[in-house]
Amino acid sequence: MFSKKIRTFALYSVIAALLVAVGYWNIGPESFLDKPVVSVDNNAIDYYATNAHSVQFLPDGKMQYEMTADKVEHLKVSEVTLLTKPDLQLYRGTTYPWHVQSDKGEVNPDGSEVELIDSVRVARTDEKNRTMIITTSRMTVFPQKQYAQTEQAVKIDGAGGVTTGNGMKAYLKDGRMDLLSNVRGQYEAR
Repeated sequence: MFSKKIRTFALYSVIAALLVAVGYWNIGPESFLDKPVVSVDNNAIDYYATNAHSVQFLPDGKMQYEMTADKVEHLKVSEVTLLTKPDLQLYRGTTYPWHVQSDKGEVNPDGSEVELIDSVRVARTDEKNRTMIITTSRMTVFPQKQYAQTEQAVKIDGAGGVTTGNGMKAYLKDGRMDLLSNVRGQYEAR
């Protein structure tokens, strides 16, 4: 009877030791240590260029645009391209380009949308040597559609006067601009 108690005690001891070992293996001391959280830097730049110069041609060989920028940076995660001091001559196959400048710019991954930021200036001199200058603080340009828009205050200097307003839709191919609200004009009498 005593040996039966010893065997039972020994059996339970072995089972308890196995349970403790399995528990220790599953819940080891390292599981209580702080695990570092891996963070993704959304602003990580995977490549950049300084004093960048880019030219794009239309299928018929005419120039579509010529762009320079002090710095071009490509964000790895979002694939957005950041521009510092972009300067764009947008020819669209014509002789008289739109000259677009700003302090900063952001180009979406496929290049279909360009956000111009701070000190945006768009100028054009036509075949009759008439100059028009558009200034605003922010503008979105859709190069393939030859269209631009802003919700910011806009100033258009040209055609013998100055026109201001809030918000604008510009159809670059037609040379037509629609100011959206608070439109005011000041013109020279001839």
